[in-house]
Amino acid sequence: MLDYVPLNLPSPVVWATPFFGFLVIAEMLYAKFGKTKAANYEAKDSFASLMMGVGNQIVGFVTASIFFAISVTAYQHRIFDIGTNPIIFVACFFLEDLSFYWFHRISHESRYFWASHIIHHSSQYYNLSTALRQTWTGTLSGGFIFWLPLAFLGFHPAMIGFFSGLSLVYQFWIHTETIDKMPKWFEAIFNTPSHHRVHHAVNPQYLDANYGGVLIIWDRLFGTFVPECKEDKPKYGVVTNIATFNPFRIAFHEWFGIFKDITSAKPKHIFGYLFGPPGWSHDGSRKTSKIIKAENKKA
Repeated sequence: MLDYVPLNLPSPVVWATPFFGFLVIAEMLYAKFGKTKAANYEAKDSFASLMMGVGNQIVGFVTASIFFAISVTAYQHRIFDIGTNPIIFVACFFLEDLSFYWFHRISHESRYFWASHIIHHSSQYYNLSTALRQTWTGTLSGGFIFWLPLAFLGFHPAMIGFFSGLSLVYQFWIHTETIDKMPKWFEAIFNTPSHHRVHHAVNPQYLDANYGGVLIIWDRLFGTFVPECKEDKPKYGVVTNIATFNPFRIAFHEWFGIFKDITSAKPKHIFGYLFGPPGWSHDGSRKTSKIIKAENKKA
C-alpha cells in the first residue's frame, strides 16, 4: 500500500461563506430598491433555502470523513504517482469540472441521484439564496463516486476537494437574474447566470441542459448546451412542484416517493423506479423530460 502524505489546502467554501450572506442581502436590497425588479425574493422561500444550506453544512461536517476516507483509500491504490506540481493542479481543475458535469448530468437522468439533487431545483424563485438550497443526502447516497476515478488516477484527495469546493463557490454567483449576459468570449467558455437560468428552468425547450460547473465547454462538447432565449423567459422549479417551505419535506420528499413506488411495484419494475429517469413509470402514466420535450416539439 502506498503512503498517504497530507496536502494542506484552504477550504474555498469556508472562506467564501461570509461573502455569500453579504451578497444575498445586497441582492435583496437591490430587488427592493433597485430601478429594475431583476431579482425576485419571497421570504419563506429564501428562509427555506437558508435552512437547507445550514442543514447541508451540518450533515457535511458529519459525513465528510466518509468521502475523505474512501478517497484516501482510492489514492493509496493509485495507478500513477503524478505528484502535485502546477501542471497537475491545472489538470485536476479540468478533470474535476468534467467529473462534476457527469455527476450533475446523471443526477438529472437517474431518479436515485435526482432524489438528492431535486432539493436544489425545488425553489420556484431564482436568486442568490437559491444557491444555498443544497442536499442533505448527497454524500450518504454515494454521489462522491463520480470523483473517485481522479483519486485512482493519482490526484491527491485534498486537491480534488479543493477544486470541488472552488466549483461550488463559483456556482454561487450564477444563481441570479440581476446579471443578464457576460461578454461573448466568457459565455463561450464559462458557466454564467444566463446558462444556469436555462438549467434551472422547466420550460420544455430548456430541460436537460447546461450541466457544467465552472466551464460550459463540456455541454458544448457533449451536446447538452441550450442558450437562453429572451422570447422564452425561464420558469423555475421542477416539473411537478412541491407546495411546501418545510426543510424536512424538501430534503426527503423524493426519497419517500421512491420508497412508495418500489414497495408497491412488481419486482421487474423496481429498477426502473429506482434508477430510471425522473418521471418514469412502468405504465407510461407519468412523463419524463424526454417525453415532455418530444411533445413540445410536436405542438
